Amino acid sequence: MSEPVIPDVIVEPTRADVLRVMTRAVFQAGVSWAQIANHWEAYEEAFEGFDPARVAAYGDSDVERIITHGGVMRTARKIKATIANARALQALCSDYHSFHEYVASFEDYASIARDVKKRFSFMGDMNVWYLLFRLHEPVPHFEAWVTSIAGEHPRMREMVERARAMGRSAEVNGSGWAAAE
Repeated sequence: MSEPVIPDVIVEPTRADVLRVMTRAVFQAGVSWAQIANHWEAYEEAFEGFDPARVAAYGDSDVERIITHGGVMRTARKIKATIANARALQALCSDYHSFHEYVASFEDYASIARDVKKRFSFMGDMNVWYLLFRLHEPVPHFEAWVTSIAGEHPRMREMVERARAMGRSAEVNGSGWAAAE
Protein backbone atom coordinates (compact mmCIF):
# COMPACT_ATOMS: atom_id res chain seq x y z
CA MET A 1 0.00 0.00 0.00
CA SER A 2 1.45 3.37 -0.96
CA GLU A 3 1.60 6.55 1.05
CA PRO A 4 -0.90 9.31 0.29
CA VAL A 5 0.37 11.83 -2.24
CA ILE A 6 -0.39 14.59 0.24
CA PRO A 7 1.25 13.52 3.52
CA ASP A 8 -0.01 14.38 6.99
CA VAL A 9 1.50 16.60 9.64
CA ILE A 10 3.14 14.57 12.42
CA VAL A 11 2.20 16.16 15.75
CA GLU A 12 4.70 14.26 17.93
CA PRO A 13 7.52 13.20 15.59
CA THR A 14 10.25 10.76 16.54
CA ARG A 15 13.85 11.13 15.33
CA ALA A 16 13.04 8.58 12.63
CA ASP A 17 10.10 10.78 11.57
CA VAL A 18 12.42 13.78 11.25
CA LEU A 19 14.76 11.83 8.96
CA ARG A 20 11.80 10.30 7.09
CA VAL A 21 10.22 13.69 6.35
CA MET A 22 13.58 15.24 5.45
CA THR A 23 14.33 12.35 3.09
CA ARG A 24 10.95 12.64 1.44
CA ALA A 25 11.61 16.34 0.88
CA VAL A 26 15.01 15.56 -0.64
CA PHE A 27 13.68 12.90 -3.01
CA GLN A 28 10.51 14.88 -3.94
CA ALA A 29 12.58 17.82 -5.16
CA GLY A 30 12.28 18.01 -8.92
CA VAL A 31 9.78 15.15 -9.31
CA SER A 32 6.05 14.72 -8.77
CA TRP A 33 4.90 14.04 -5.24
CA ALA A 34 2.97 11.04 -6.58
CA GLN A 35 6.15 9.46 -7.96
CA ILE A 36 7.68 9.35 -4.47
CA ALA A 37 4.41 8.53 -2.66
CA ASN A 38 3.71 5.56 -4.94
CA HIS A 39 7.06 4.00 -4.04
CA TRP A 40 7.43 5.18 -0.45
CA GLU A 41 7.38 1.65 0.98
CA ALA A 42 10.56 0.95 -1.00
CA TYR A 43 12.25 3.93 0.66
CA GLU A 44 11.12 2.69 4.08
CA GLU A 45 12.65 -0.72 3.32
CA ALA A 46 15.85 0.58 1.74
CA PHE A 47 16.54 3.00 4.59
CA GLU A 48 15.48 0.44 7.23
CA GLY A 49 12.68 2.51 8.76
CA PHE A 50 14.81 5.69 8.81
CA ASP A 51 16.46 4.95 12.15
CA PRO A 52 18.95 7.87 12.22
CA ALA A 53 21.64 5.90 14.10
CA ARG A 54 21.48 3.05 11.61
CA VAL A 55 21.39 5.30 8.51
CA ALA A 56 24.23 7.45 9.90
CA ALA A 57 26.41 4.32 9.96
CA TYR A 58 25.84 3.55 6.27
CA GLY A 59 28.84 3.34 3.98
CA ASP A 60 29.52 2.92 0.27
CA SER A 61 28.12 -0.63 0.18
CA ASP A 62 24.82 0.68 1.58
CA VAL A 63 24.69 3.39 -1.10
CA GLU A 64 25.08 0.66 -3.73
CA ARG A 65 22.45 -1.51 -2.00
CA ILE A 66 19.95 1.35 -2.00
CA ILE A 67 20.68 2.27 -5.64
CA THR A 68 19.79 -1.28 -6.67
CA HIS A 69 16.74 -1.52 -4.39
CA GLY A 70 13.61 -1.60 -6.53
CA GLY A 71 11.36 1.45 -6.32
CA VAL A 72 13.96 3.90 -5.01
CA MET A 73 15.13 6.72 -7.25
CA ARG A 74 18.61 5.73 -8.39
CA THR A 75 20.48 8.86 -7.48
CA ALA A 76 23.61 8.47 -5.40
CA ARG A 77 23.63 12.20 -4.56
CA LYS A 78 20.24 12.04 -2.81
CA ILE A 79 21.07 8.75 -1.10
CA LYS A 80 24.36 10.20 0.19
CA ALA A 81 22.47 13.34 1.26
CA THR A 82 20.13 11.18 3.35
CA ILE A 83 23.11 9.52 5.04
CA ALA A 84 24.75 12.90 5.68
CA ASN A 85 21.44 14.20 7.05
CA ALA A 86 21.18 11.23 9.42
CA ARG A 87 24.66 12.04 10.72
CA ALA A 88 23.79 15.73 11.08
CA LEU A 89 20.55 14.83 12.86
CA GLN A 90 22.45 12.61 15.29
CA ALA A 91 24.85 15.47 16.07
CA LEU A 92 21.98 17.96 16.42
CA CYS A 93 20.11 15.68 18.84
CA SER A 94 23.30 15.20 20.83
CA ASP A 95 23.60 18.98 21.19
CA TYR A 96 19.91 19.86 21.63
CA HIS A 97 18.35 16.57 22.86
CA SER A 98 15.62 16.71 20.19
CA PHE A 99 14.76 18.34 16.89
CA HIS A 100 11.96 20.24 18.64
CA GLU A 101 14.37 21.73 21.19
CA TYR A 102 16.70 22.69 18.33
CA VAL A 103 13.88 24.55 16.55
CA ALA A 104 12.79 26.19 19.82
CA SER A 105 16.30 27.59 20.28
CA PHE A 106 15.75 30.10 17.43
CA GLU A 107 13.97 33.44 17.67
CA ASP A 108 12.52 33.49 14.17
CA TYR A 109 11.87 31.45 11.07
CA ALA A 110 14.57 33.13 8.98
CA SER A 111 17.23 32.04 11.49
CA ILE A 112 15.94 28.47 11.57
CA ALA A 113 15.79 28.31 7.78
CA ARG A 114 19.38 29.56 7.40
CA ASP A 115 20.68 27.05 9.91
CA VAL A 116 18.77 24.07 8.49
CA LYS A 117 20.05 24.89 4.98
CA LYS A 118 23.61 25.08 6.30
CA ARG A 119 23.41 22.02 8.56
CA PHE A 120 21.60 19.57 6.24
CA SER A 121 22.10 18.49 2.61
CA PHE A 122 19.62 19.27 -0.18
CA MET A 123 17.55 21.54 2.05
CA GLY A 124 16.52 24.65 0.15
CA ASP A 125 13.80 27.15 1.02
CA MET A 126 10.91 24.89 -0.05
CA ASN A 127 12.28 21.83 1.76
CA VAL A 128 12.88 23.71 5.01
CA TRP A 129 9.30 25.01 5.16
CA TYR A 130 7.95 21.56 4.19
CA LEU A 131 10.08 19.84 6.86
CA LEU A 132 9.06 22.19 9.66
CA PHE A 133 5.40 22.23 8.63
CA ARG A 134 5.17 18.42 8.46
CA LEU A 135 6.87 18.11 11.86
CA HIS A 136 4.32 20.51 13.40
CA GLU A 137 6.93 23.17 14.11
CA PRO A 138 6.15 26.89 13.78
CA VAL A 139 6.34 28.24 10.24
CA PRO A 140 5.19 31.48 8.64
CA HIS A 141 1.63 31.50 7.35
CA PHE A 142 1.67 29.73 3.98
CA GLU A 143 0.07 32.50 1.91
CA ALA A 144 2.70 35.01 3.13
CA TRP A 145 5.65 32.61 2.84
CA VAL A 146 4.86 31.16 -0.59
CA THR A 147 5.22 34.58 -2.23
CA SER A 148 8.98 34.25 -1.61
CA ILE A 149 9.15 31.05 -3.70
CA ALA A 150 8.79 31.01 -7.48
CA GLY A 151 6.00 28.84 -8.88
CA GLU A 152 2.50 27.73 -7.95
CA HIS A 153 3.10 24.72 -5.62
CA PRO A 154 -0.36 23.15 -5.68
CA ARG A 155 0.66 20.07 -3.63
CA MET A 156 2.07 22.31 -0.88
CA ARG A 157 -1.18 24.28 -0.89
CA GLU A 158 -3.19 21.02 -0.67
CA MET A 159 -1.02 19.84 2.22
CA VAL A 160 -1.59 23.10 4.10
CA GLU A 161 -5.34 23.11 3.47
CA ARG A 162 -5.61 19.49 4.62
CA ALA A 163 -3.61 20.17 7.79
CA ARG A 164 -5.72 23.25 8.57
CA ALA A 165 -8.93 21.25 8.13
CA MET A 166 -7.58 18.65 10.57
CA GLY A 167 -6.43 21.31 13.08
CA ARG A 168 -2.76 20.36 12.59
CA SER A 169 -1.22 23.51 11.17
CA ALA A 170 1.48 25.25 13.22
CA GLU A 171 1.52 28.34 11.01
CA VAL A 172 2.08 31.57 12.90
CA ASN A 173 1.67 35.22 12.11
CA GLY A 174 3.60 38.02 13.69
CA SER A 175 6.95 39.75 13.81
CA GLY A 176 9.98 37.59 13.36
CA TRP A 177 8.04 35.01 11.38
CA ALA A 178 8.35 36.58 7.97
CA ALA A 179 9.50 34.42 5.06
CA ALA A 180 13.21 33.65 4.98
CA GLU A 181 15.26 35.91 2.79
